[in-house]
Amino acid sequence: MSLTTAVWTIIFLAAASLFWPRLRALSVGLLGAGYLLALMAGLLDWRALIALALLLAAAYAIAPQRARPLRIAGHGMFVAMALVLGFHAMPGFHNLRVFGPAPLTPDAVPYTMYLNLDKPLAGFWLLLVWPAVCLRRGAWSWARGLSIGLLTAVVSLGLGLVLGKLAFAPKWPDLAWLWMLNKLLVVCLTEEALFRGYLQEALSRRFAERPHGEAFAIGVAAALFGVVHAPAGLVYVLAAGLAGVGYGLAYRQGGLQAAVLAHFALNLVHFTLFTYPMLAS
Repeated sequence: MSLTTAVWTIIFLAAASLFWPRLRALSVGLLGAGYLLALMAGLLDWRALIALALLLAAAYAIAPQRARPLRIAGHGMFVAMALVLGFHAMPGFHNLRVFGPAPLTPDAVPYTMYLNLDKPLAGFWLLLVWPAVCLRRGAWSWARGLSIGLLTAVVSLGLGLVLGKLAFAPKWPDLAWLWMLNKLLVVCLTEEALFRGYLQEALSRRFAERPHGEAFAIGVAAALFGVVHAPAGLVYVLAAGLAGVGYGLAYRQGGLQAAVLAHFALNLVHFTLFTYPMLAS
């Protein structure tokens, strides 16, 4: 096993263990080992320690026993770091490109797949530090997530078909298994922890006593989720916003696990059955 393979095997295992709070010590140990090996493999350099230090400082600042101004500053620091890491603007991370740029089907725009070490730090931070993230386990959470994800796929991907951005294109590329692991345990986990577990949950609590407060929380989180897809174009913004509503409903019904499964189900249908990520035209 190469060092790079070991890095991502450990990080995938760490991400999976984060859904069980009783395994927190194991999760921390695996993440520490994975990122240390990434440093040894040249996937990180010393500048990545700045991001880790800032996230640790934010974790210290938001503790309930801290003064309110310090807690607010801690949350502000986390949000800023989540944006910087999510847009890959933090130096020190040398994310591994495993595919592309190349089209997955002849009519698709070129696709590039990376295994990112920066963006998932925000999701890992939330599941380790922020107890407000709603975690639910059991068959019902899984069933709700999958069912809502498939219904959301009909709406969101249907919009892409109607607007001419997608076409029926069944496929199973060689990278599919790695894509699935990365999408489920890194991408979907991170995005749902941030948009649903952090943002939507905070808005739900803040407006719990207001009429339609829950709908407002789901809508705002979904709208911002759509906005971050702006580089892919307006259709992607609209489709992602609609999908975000579905993920928000899944979160309310079954917690973070359901939202992650809903997100993954839609992405898997998109990846295997339709043009991915969109038609070149």
